[in-house]
Amino acid sequence: MTSSTPEAHAEPILEVLPRDLSAYREGNVGIPYVHRFESGKPGPHVLINAITHGNEICGMVAATHLLDTGVRPNIGTLTISFAHIEAYEAFDIEHPYNNRQLVHNLNRIWTSGMLDSDDGSPEVRRARVLRPVLDAADYVLDIHSTRAPVQPFWVYNESDRNTALASAVGVPVVHLVMSPDKFPGTPIIGYGRHGDPTAQKGGSVVVECGQHFARSASDLATDVTLRFLAHLGLIDALEGADAPPVPQRYRLLETHVIKSENFAFTRPVVGFETFDKDELIAMNGTEEIRSPCDDCTIFMPAREPIVGREAVYLTARI
Repeated sequence: MTSSTPEAHAEPILEVLPRDLSAYREGNVGIPYVHRFESGKPGPHVLINAITHGNEICGMVAATHLLDTGVRPNIGTLTISFAHIEAYEAFDIEHPYNNRQLVHNLNRIWTSGMLDSDDGSPEVRRARVLRPVLDAADYVLDIHSTRAPVQPFWVYNESDRNTALASAVGVPVVHLVMSPDKFPGTPIIGYGRHGDPTAQKGGSVVVECGQHFARSASDLATDVTLRFLAHLGLIDALEGADAPPVPQRYRLLETHVIKSENFAFTRPVVGFETFDKDELIAMNGTEEIRSPCDDCTIFMPAREPIVGREAVYLTARI
């Protein structure tokens, strides 16, 4: 058995590296690294959120593009947030995957139980500070990237409003539709009313833009961000924008968490591989992970067996 492909364990191509963000520290809402711009006209409040994980560089590129080029909303309000700056600043070029998080996964702790607890981890402290930023937003674009160079995709909690939002923005064409009861923890897009399946307005989505340090991921993150803002009317429509493609949607069936340092996949994987019903996908210590259906497609297989982190998502095409 093998935990992933040789390519997955190969040294990443570091096309885009972190830059100094200290110039953005002050922000303008009393929260470090959060910037808000109001148009003075009615319209949605849109949050563009970057570096939820410290080594997901593409979000930083998209957010700094908005700030460096002076993008301002035609209507409504635009907020730009650099979420986990402490993890971002811990980047080590010799170990470029290690600063994803410091203690907790910042994208799994958005519950009142965690945020109102006595936990003092860097992630919980930052989430408490960012809470009013999420509370104020109508729409959230949370920008992420992947450890392997797989095709980009949307991730969102299953609801008509999120499906319509991602479909209208268009690229990327692949959608991973999540059911909160099959997902470990609560992500940023599941916090409060953003995760309310009965809500009729707004929308909260993640875009996974490609490999962490690839130039193409940063380019896509910037493009999706501008498309997102244009769709919601905050900026002018983009010239030459194509009609949105028909989405390819996958529904999450199971999420598996690594329980053993001996976790291993049965064959090399990077993501988007398919398995037949009951086919053995991985061994999680002594526990077998088998495909629950024919043409089961896996998303985000773990790069290395770190106990307590997610191992793989099992999905079916909708």
